[in-house]
Amino acid sequence: MSQNKKGSPDREAALKEILSKIPGDDCASQRARMLSAMCETGSITTFEAMRLLDVYDPRPRIFELRAAGHEITTLRRHEQTESGAAHYVGVYVLS
Repeated sequence: MSQNKKGSPDREAALKEILSKIPGDDCASQRARMLSAMCETGSITTFEAMRLLDVYDPRPRIFELRAAGHEITTLRRHEQTESGAAHYVGVYVLS
């Protein structure tokens, strides 16, 4: 799948599809969803992971993926929340 534009309906649908294909709330399922999202969409933000992949706190999952040998770069960007406030969020990219 090509990189989808941030916030696009295609991107959201792709992330929801990942969640439906990899259910579960255990750490392994969460890691698999995060890794799949980075592979399929090019990146995943902390915001998307929490809201669309059901990964409550993505930071430990990224730490675990790195410990397993995955090279993941963290970038930062401003994102607007549902309430309209701008926040810095982490953007994880698989190298």
